[in-house]
Amino acid sequence: MAKVSPRTLSGFMELLPAQQMKMERMMGVLRESYALYGFTPLDTPVIESAEVLLAKGGGETEKQIYRFQKGDSDLALRFDLTVPLAKYVAQHYGELAFPFRRYQIGKVYRGERAQRGRFREFYQADIDVIGDGKLDILNEAEIPAIIYNTFSKLGLRRFKIRVNNRKLLNGFYAMNGMSEKAGEIMRTVDKLDKIGAEKVRQLLIDEVKMLPCKAENVLDFMAICGTNEEVVAALERYRGMDGTFDQGLDELVTVTRYLRDFGVPEENFAVDLTIARGLDYYTGTVYETEMTDHPEIGSVCSGGRYDNLAEYYTDKQLPGVGISIGLTRLFYVLNEQGLLSDEPVTAPCDALVLPMTEDMGYAVAAATALRKKGIRTQLYGEKKKFKAKMGYADKIGVPFAVLIGEDEMNDRVLSVKDMKTGEQVRLSPDEAADYIAEKIAAMNAGSVIKE
Repeated sequence: MAKVSPRTLSGFMELLPAQQMKMERMMGVLRESYALYGFTPLDTPVIESAEVLLAKGGGETEKQIYRFQKGDSDLALRFDLTVPLAKYVAQHYGELAFPFRRYQIGKVYRGERAQRGRFREFYQADIDVIGDGKLDILNEAEIPAIIYNTFSKLGLRRFKIRVNNRKLLNGFYAMNGMSEKAGEIMRTVDKLDKIGAEKVRQLLIDEVKMLPCKAENVLDFMAICGTNEEVVAALERYRGMDGTFDQGLDELVTVTRYLRDFGVPEENFAVDLTIARGLDYYTGTVYETEMTDHPEIGSVCSGGRYDNLAEYYTDKQLPGVGISIGLTRLFYVLNEQGLLSDEPVTAPCDALVLPMTEDMGYAVAAATALRKKGIRTQLYGEKKKFKAKMGYADKIGVPFAVLIGEDEMNDRVLSVKDMKTGEQVRLSPDEAADYIAEKIAAMNAGSVIKE
């Protein structure tokens, strides 16, 4: 039988063990950070009814979704974690306490062109707050503040959370007689970072069918920049021309003020009028986050306020606000740039017990004793020569090898070898556990990302 060449589809990521451990460590930091703010973990099915997922996706969603038939069922892979959340909250409304705060880390699927830093299967790490009828604007400031603290805990320093408000944009389009095309305009303007102002201008004229002067007005408005205070001051000149614009401006000012109160430095957030978010369900504050040194990668964390996301599933008003880290993209950029720290342990275990005796009883007891003390321990039971055993220890990158020969078995001790320094000590099982635990804690004390 002909062999099938093993290969991974384009746009799908597979990691070797050491890199997977780094990814798992990042996920662990995210879970700890989200839990610190009172978010509960949640999981939803990867496959949903296409009718449910497409109820209000909008934008490019239908073009990108993986959709298939199974018998008479029309099914689809989830393209984000927010729409399944809306379904979940609508379905379990009577069993939940509001505001409902959840985090979810899971894979999503988008059939877009695979390219550097963009994948078809990727992890998202989301936090959302859902209200019952109302949701205070304080939440719209706390969400990016949580991202600031999460990124800081990972070790990231050079990033910027860009903030805008869809009401402000809708109001601007209304005062310029563009309300009917507001959604199309925002989806087009959302491409500014990717294709530049001139190409966006041409798209507004050719595809959105705007007059050249109107397209120029939009681009001039989007070009307002400066410090947060300068941008807000420039926007104040429009106050009084449209009620929706005024409401959006008030919300933007409130969010930026609370962000300062939450301790987010101005160097890490900025008012940016070009941020609109392509999905139609955003209604208020919107966010995008980019790595300052790698703007070409695009947003690694985005989200915003939505008031009507659940309207296709329930008559109840369930407003929410959330943000999503594109975890696979973030990991890819950090790994590509060599920014992931090698200090934390990436081996599958902290200690590898290597018996050099026919009788394995003492080695089994030693491994059991180490595990009882919380040391991640692997017992090597293969009948191979010492050199091969040490070669295996090197290949998996284990920090400590625990050597057990006749002398160790007779003396009821363990020979613990530091695989990095070559230092070797003889200790009782309890002493060995404490020794390894202290060393491992020091190795894992640093952040996931290099300083």
